[in-house]
Amino acid sequence: MRPCGGGIVAALRSRRHDAIPASLTSQLYKTSAYELRLSRRGLLTDSYARGPATPPLLELTVGEHFAKVVSEYGDRTAVISKHQRDRFSYASLDHRSNSLARGLASVGVKKGDRVGVMLGNSVEYAVTIHALVKLGAILVPLNPSFNAAQVISALAHLESSHLIISSESNLPRKDPRSNLPLIDQLIDDVSTSKLESSSVPSLKRVIVVDNSAGRVDTRLYKNLTPFNSLVSNLVADSRSLPSQDLSPDEIINIQFTSGTTAMPKAACLSHRSILNNGAQIGDRMLLTPGDIVCCPPPLFHCFGLILGFMATATHGSAIVFPSESFNAKAALSAVQEEKCTALYGVPTMFLEELSLIESGEVSSDGFQFLRTGIAAGSSIPAELMKKLHKVLNLTELTICYGMTETSPVSAMTTTDDPLGKRINTVGRLMPHVEAKIVDPVDKSQILPVETRGELAVSGYLLMKEYWNEPNRTAEVMIPDAEGKTWMHTGDEATISADGYVTITGRIKDLIIRGGENIHPLEIENCLLGMPEINDVSIVGVPDQRYGEVAAAFVIARDHTYSPLTPEKIQYWVREKLSNHLAPKYVFFLAPGESFPKTASGKIQKFKLREEAIRLIAKDTKKSE
Repeated sequence: MRPCGGGIVAALRSRRHDAIPASLTSQLYKTSAYELRLSRRGLLTDSYARGPATPPLLELTVGEHFAKVVSEYGDRTAVISKHQRDRFSYASLDHRSNSLARGLASVGVKKGDRVGVMLGNSVEYAVTIHALVKLGAILVPLNPSFNAAQVISALAHLESSHLIISSESNLPRKDPRSNLPLIDQLIDDVSTSKLESSSVPSLKRVIVVDNSAGRVDTRLYKNLTPFNSLVSNLVADSRSLPSQDLSPDEIINIQFTSGTTAMPKAACLSHRSILNNGAQIGDRMLLTPGDIVCCPPPLFHCFGLILGFMATATHGSAIVFPSESFNAKAALSAVQEEKCTALYGVPTMFLEELSLIESGEVSSDGFQFLRTGIAAGSSIPAELMKKLHKVLNLTELTICYGMTETSPVSAMTTTDDPLGKRINTVGRLMPHVEAKIVDPVDKSQILPVETRGELAVSGYLLMKEYWNEPNRTAEVMIPDAEGKTWMHTGDEATISADGYVTITGRIKDLIIRGGENIHPLEIENCLLGMPEINDVSIVGVPDQRYGEVAAAFVIARDHTYSPLTPEKIQYWVREKLSNHLAPKYVFFLAPGESFPKTASGKIQKFKLREEAIRLIAKDTKKSE
């Protein structure tokens, strides 16, 4: 998925059939039979498709729908926070969020206010989401890894009124980071009782969740509001709130895109768009009130928030937070202890979890209750899919594609899609969604089926706008001749005759070598077939002769028996593909290094491109 932040990409790489493990062959025969049956029906000729017209869209606010879930499944478990040793029902979540909503209202939070939330996955985050929904305030998730400059920029851009922040940020594979230095830069004078911020003049309150176990001392900070003080009357003040006169079309969530560019944008999502998207995702996973969903992806990103929290909450399912931020061992332990039926992750998360099982650090027992889940964030190689089936029993794993601006999922596989479809495509369109493949230059021209072009999406799921940025909004939200608005994704894709969408790359990532288009994904797929390579990313770099050529960044597998050299990599591509696709430059990452990625797991190719240009210039200077 171009998972939610500049987008969500759970795009499966297009793979040659000879790269698919032999044990999956029988499933692929089923795929062929399936396609044969479809060939007897009316199929698409142009790259334009519609999702199902049923079920009808929910014309409710998130709060109204949540009230229905509480009335029906109030005694069912809603949230399990393993690291906090806390769990509670939908009725309790309702009561806790009512109490917090009243507490937030007492410190000035009201309908339409933008409230920054910078927390890890936790009870407090879950309760805060519903408290803000009930008030009609707008949830603005912030990445806990943000530094002071990023937080100030985000809050100032939205003219935010409040910030809810943890006393320390717990980030993957890092020691806890105190957030007091950040608060020092945000607030002019922390020793006075009145909060003033010259960098964010709209800011009224900073509310602190103390998650530091005594490591962070805030006693000298006189103008901070303890989170616990807002929920101290939990039992006495948990009545339902008076009507806030909310509409399903109102903005309820602003997500900063975590895309592969350096400039994040604030996408405005409505009750209607995120509620229906969450419900449809849960439908495709076949979620029920009996399901227990382990959700390691962060709530600050739409993967955790909508694919995780919203999809489970619309179906009365339980959601499990193994830890504040991703911890592979904690995630696997949570699955085993809670008998989870679903597991979410991006490929790097799944790889780390499988590694713990393969090494014996985590027992291979206790995963028999798993059946489904979501893989998103980047492509899922066939070999990884095979291991997830065999080791974790994720035989009904689904793949999602979307972007933050589409709330986020526009296409998704089903639990019973043929395996070939789940390896090679991102599924078919969600209900009430339309998509087309257009010429990247002439966006009015719809291309024939199976022709690569730019994917455009339309329907209820489109964001309303980028906050206060009409020009950037107009660049991507383009009306057609009939006046229908389309989100032009910037993703290169194809639509098959039977309506399956395949993501083939990013339009801007295309490499034009001597006038010929080179698709990085094609080279990446080829190189992933080398036994010595664990991961690879291809970028285009300037070249005096051809204008642009391919450069490869390679992560080798541990304990390879033969040395991996640039020449060996180039020969492999020449033999498997063609001479002109062989990367001119090959760079190896040191052991333990990883590609720069967004919060949703997408590789930030612009950073790799910059690094390649720097390394080439350095080598050129040495040789002069």
